[in-house]
Amino acid sequence: MPALRSHQTMVAGIAAAIAQRQTDVRDVLAAVTPGGGKSLLPVIMGAALMRAGLIDRICWIVPRDSLRRQAEEAFADPRWREALGHGIALRAAENGRDPCRGLQGYVTTYQAVAAAPDLHLQEFRRHRYLLAVDELHHLPAVADTGTAATAEDETAWSRSILPLLESAAARLLMSGTLERADGRPILWLPYRTPQGVRRVREIDFKAPGWAIVGYSRRQALAEKAILPVTFGAMDGTATWLDAERTTRSVDALSRAGENTRAALFTALRTGFAQAMLREAYRSCREHRAKRRAAATGPNGAEHEGAGLGKLLVIAPDQETARNYLDTLRGWMPGAQAARMAQIAISERRDAQEVVAAFRLRPEPAVLVSVAMAYEGLDAPAISHVACLTHIRSRPWLEQAIARATRVDPHAGAYEQQRAVIYHPSDMMFERFRQMVETQQGTRAMVKTRRQHELPFERTVEAEPEIIPLESNATALRFAVVAPGPDFGNPPPGRDSADRPSAERPSKDGVQVPSAVEHHLRQRIGQIVAAQVIEDQDNNLVAEGPVSYHTYNAVLKRCMNKARSEMTLSELEAALGWLERNRISDHLHLIADDPQYRWSSRRKGRGAGAVTAFSKPSRRTPHHGTVKPAS
Repeated sequence: MPALRSHQTMVAGIAAAIAQRQTDVRDVLAAVTPGGGKSLLPVIMGAALMRAGLIDRICWIVPRDSLRRQAEEAFADPRWREALGHGIALRAAENGRDPCRGLQGYVTTYQAVAAAPDLHLQEFRRHRYLLAVDELHHLPAVADTGTAATAEDETAWSRSILPLLESAAARLLMSGTLERADGRPILWLPYRTPQGVRRVREIDFKAPGWAIVGYSRRQALAEKAILPVTFGAMDGTATWLDAERTTRSVDALSRAGENTRAALFTALRTGFAQAMLREAYRSCREHRAKRRAAATGPNGAEHEGAGLGKLLVIAPDQETARNYLDTLRGWMPGAQAARMAQIAISERRDAQEVVAAFRLRPEPAVLVSVAMAYEGLDAPAISHVACLTHIRSRPWLEQAIARATRVDPHAGAYEQQRAVIYHPSDMMFERFRQMVETQQGTRAMVKTRRQHELPFERTVEAEPEIIPLESNATALRFAVVAPGPDFGNPPPGRDSADRPSAERPSKDGVQVPSAVEHHLRQRIGQIVAAQVIEDQDNNLVAEGPVSYHTYNAVLKRCMNKARSEMTLSELEAALGWLERNRISDHLHLIADDPQYRWSSRRKGRGAGAVTAFSKPSRRTPHHGTVKPAS
């Protein structure tokens, strides 16, 4: 069985104390360095509180739709189900009635809660919930006097989630950073009163009713929970036309000074970016070749593809991402290019499927994205990241580099695994590295809006009004980032001896609830469609329409519920019913159904013919293949 890491052990102890009524703590804050393994914390806390009868259900809110499946997998992992002795299952829910569908909880997103806040609030008022909020730093405090005002949509998520926090029986708040780039306080967190001329906002680690658990990079490295990071800083030149169409240039990104933003914008879209892509691609390809050679068995059979290493490319925008993809595919053999390199951007309908394949399959080995695949993506196979982005906020970059720091159980010994981050060598990225090595990440300067400033400030800078001309890479240097400081209130230390670590949830053979639901709904749809074709081909229905829409309407009347609203057990019952019955024997159920008439008209069909089914068809009931009546 896998062993718990120190912060997971602490959360287990806190949950046990709450379950035994030994403490009045109801808020647990877990500040876990990205990649440190916070996805197991809702499982640990939920299992303890549900076993003690303190909660009825669990709701896990994540910032991105691509993270919902990972949350399901955390509860479905058979190793941890046995180790923790729990039988809890969560499903990835949409904004529909009964989000749990007979299970013990559901996973949703910030956006879904904001779209239907009353639906989720009613659910919280009907049941006692443990509310787990992932990446809490995305939620600014709703009322924040004394800081720069922001647009209303920035607090929309916070205003929707705040009532759920207030209604929950217990709360688990998780984040890889306890500061926001804009300096604003984070929703629900306890803060000390800012003091001094340079007002610094800092978490109150001794707030009553709170238990705060920290897990720093230093602790994670000591426990071999994450990999040490090697930064490959690439310097270069850049030339562009400014807003007045005057030629500007810098001979080094690292010395660009006030021109850093324009120089970086140019570098990411011209020759510099291609050179950096090539270096990252070459390094990853060589790493994969070494791993493949090491994984080749004595009989000459090569490794199946797991544990070889992968490359994640983070682009500045979607158009540039497409250009990066074309460049990468141009370096690959024609037969492999489309299979090995993929893109996941918001405008692509298959983006979620591409991200899932990148996580779970040996191919694709290269993924180009903008923001979809940088935060919370649990893909331990990533060994290299090309950070070709202009964003320089510490929370964002910490999440980005953490994509490569996860330990891959298929990639050999810990010491043989790599986490290499390629990035432009500008002073802002170097400043970020310095903060990681010297600051805890639990403090933020209070930013006060001056009188002459506009009331709403943009948190994302607009693109500079320049025309990129050219750029070139000139130098590449490597450095291993220092472990960094511990949190203000570190948990008791453990020895750094080699031990099994709490690894990511096993994907092999795990059937998460939403996947089972999807499979059952697909299977039911296939049987319905098959019966339509059979009845059409064999002329088993003498009068009236024979269509997929009609048969679906009949099945809904027979089951008294639409498939989209059924629980797992109801879907299984519907499948069993279809295996024993023919829908055409029940067409009379929709003879005078106004809802079916209305939906038929919407689909361009005449509903009048349905009256032919006012009586059951002239066939005897059966439980097998249908034959025409004699």
